[in-house]
Amino acid sequence: MKRLTCILLLLIGSIYVGISAYAGNLADENLHYVISYKWGMIHKDAGEAVLSLHNSGDNYSLRLTAKTKPWADKFFQVRDTLIGKVNKNTFHPSNYTKISHEGGKYGKDQITFLYNGNQVTGTCTRYKEDKKGKISRSSKTLRASGPVFDMLSIFYYLRQIDYSALEKGEKVKATIFSGSKAETITIRSLGKEKIKLRNKTEREAYHIKFNFTSEGKKKSSEDIDTWISTDSSHIPLYLTGSLPVGQVRVYYLPK
Repeated sequence: MKRLTCILLLLIGSIYVGISAYAGNLADENLHYVISYKWGMIHKDAGEAVLSLHNSGDNYSLRLTAKTKPWADKFFQVRDTLIGKVNKNTFHPSNYTKISHEGGKYGKDQITFLYNGNQVTGTCTRYKEDKKGKISRSSKTLRASGPVFDMLSIFYYLRQIDYSALEKGEKVKATIFSGSKAETITIRSLGKEKIKLRNKTEREAYHIKFNFTSEGKKKSSEDIDTWISTDSSHIPLYLTGSLPVGQVRVYYLPK
C-alpha cells in the first residue's frame, strides 16, 4: 500500500521536447483520481488523490493530497501531502515539501533548488520517525545537469511534452531529486491507443512507458504504463504498475 502514492506521482535530458511552447499557459485545476488494487479476482478501490495547480504571480503553486480508503487503512494507512512551486517561464521548481503519514509513521522531505546555468543543486533535508517515535534529521546535497524536477513537478513536466512530435519508441529523459537521492526517469512513447475510462466512455490517448534508474543505471522500480489524453490538457487518464503482490491501477475521475 505504501507505493500507491508513488505510482501516481511517478507520472523526462537528452530531448527537451516542446516545453517552451506550453510553459506559462496552465490554468488553475483540480484533478481527482481513484487508486485501485488488482490481484487475481480481487479488484477494489484502495485510495484516492487530488492534484491541484493554482497560478500565483510568476509561479505555479502545486499540491497533491493522497489517502487510503478505510478498509486499506487496516493494512497500511497513507495520508500524504506534497507541496511545490514552479516558475512559469522556466518551468524550474524552486522548492518542494512532502509531508507523509505512512503506516503510522511521520516523515518530511524538503528540497530547495538552486540554478547555475545548466547545473542544478538540490539542498535536501529529511525528517524520519523511527520505531520508538523518535524523529531524526539528516541533510544531503544533490547535483545534476539538464532538466531536474521533484516528485511533484515532474508530473507537470510530463504533461508539457509534445507527444505528437515523438516517434514511436522515442525516449525523453530527466532527473528527479527525492529527499535522499537523484534518479533518472526515462519516458518511452508507444503511440496512440483507445482506452475505456472508469465511466465506460472511450478516449484516444498517448501510451507511454517510463522507468527509473539510480546511480550506476540500476533499475530502482518497476516500469509504469500511462495513458495521457491527446488534447491540449494532456491529462493522465490511466496508470498501471506492478506491486510485489498484484497490481495498482490509477483512474482519472472527470468532474
